[in-house]
Amino acid sequence: MQFIIRLHPEIIIKSRQVRKRFTFLLEGNIRRIFKMNDISVEVRASWDKFSLIVNRKSIHQVDEVIERLQRVPGIDQIIRVEQSTFTDLDDICQQVKQAWQDQLANKSFVVRVKRRGKHEFSSLEIERYVGGFLNKNCDTKGVELKKPDITIEFEVNQHTLIQRHHRIKCLGGMPLPTQESVLSLMSGGYDSGVATYQMMRRGARTHFCFFNLGGKEHEIGVKQVSYYLWKRFSESHRVKFISVNFESVVADILENVDNPQMGVVLKRMMVRAASQIAEKMDISALVTGESLGQVSSQTLVNLNVIDKATDTLILRPLICMDKLDIIDQAKHIGTEEFAKVMPEYCGVISKKPTTKADLMQIIEEEKKLDSNILQQAIAEAKLQDILSLEEEAQQNTQVVTEVETLPNHAVVLDIRPTEEQENAPLDIPGITVKHIPFFKLASQFSSLPQEQSYFLYCERGVMSQLQALLLHEQGYQQVQVYRPK
Repeated sequence: MQFIIRLHPEIIIKSRQVRKRFTFLLEGNIRRIFKMNDISVEVRASWDKFSLIVNRKSIHQVDEVIERLQRVPGIDQIIRVEQSTFTDLDDICQQVKQAWQDQLANKSFVVRVKRRGKHEFSSLEIERYVGGFLNKNCDTKGVELKKPDITIEFEVNQHTLIQRHHRIKCLGGMPLPTQESVLSLMSGGYDSGVATYQMMRRGARTHFCFFNLGGKEHEIGVKQVSYYLWKRFSESHRVKFISVNFESVVADILENVDNPQMGVVLKRMMVRAASQIAEKMDISALVTGESLGQVSSQTLVNLNVIDKATDTLILRPLICMDKLDIIDQAKHIGTEEFAKVMPEYCGVISKKPTTKADLMQIIEEEKKLDSNILQQAIAEAKLQDILSLEEEAQQNTQVVTEVETLPNHAVVLDIRPTEEQENAPLDIPGITVKHIPFFKLASQFSSLPQEQSYFLYCERGVMSQLQALLLHEQGYQQVQVYRPK
């Protein structure tokens, strides 16, 4: 099985040197992702595309190959290639018709052929012959040479017919890490998740920074969505997850800052802390999910005041996006379900928050704060490799028991995302398996019979451990993790 991988158009138009660098990085990313996931493929690079061949030992994983390619930044589309032998032009016509007739209904088309080897016909003659046959025997709008609805491409190589069809749209964007690293301020809501995705898509290695305003549940939730985004769109490169306990900073603000100014001061404290963390990590830009005018702290005046808390560049990919557009994109990338159940910790709530903060007044309010509290929070920030979330989950096995075999009448909760469940269904003879994606578990678990014991299952056990810990925190002790050999 073979695929043609088309590069994002912005890569193709770059200078030869830049394009060479981008394609080199993209090729390495593709190889690394499939190696990490034990999928055997061969990747061959050319001027404006790649060829990917799925080796025989992994031919049963073709659907997974397609799914993973769709999530690699820098790939515009993939084209599935099928090879067969033929006897003559009529045989070519029949095979092309079989592959394309369903897509040709009420569509204009053109046939484009590449020919290699010795034949009694030219490439142009094949195009005319096949085009005429399809026009006569399929329900089409006819042949259109300049702007067809569909372009039918195939290659004739000696007696082999190589058809390119089933074009699949992919992520686009730029390969990782063609841009410098950035630090994304993650809350786990709609905005921060989509902003983080946007930066990954543009080729920036994106690290995660979480300000905990109070609550273990919130931290677990943000770790889940961060791990999900990294695994789905950025797993070719390792990143860091930084958690900063901001409870003491919030308490200082609540006690000393004038009520209407609290929101802007809190944002400035976060930006100031994130900038110092970024500097230590040699990261030159911060990323936030702010959108112009969405809430009181996101007016132009307030954003300007917030920016003046640091010299570090602050990127806001969503600055002109409507909230509904952000939610739609969250649905598209799979973070909506996280955001809907994410615990809310506002930290400070002003009765009448200012929409036009005065910089000098904000500076005066900040003088009331103890700067040592902020510095201590920064110094105690916990920095983790994104993969250490799995290790962290394993360290809590004394709280959440793992089992390799299930007792009679057990109920397994398959908490993998729906697409993973569908691609590799969990079927255990004699055992009840319920499908509840992990991002819905927090809201749906209470409706299950509480006298029953439950065993959570996911691919590597990371999300199972984190979700089990969360349920234990909520008082549900009858939860264990199922980890078959």
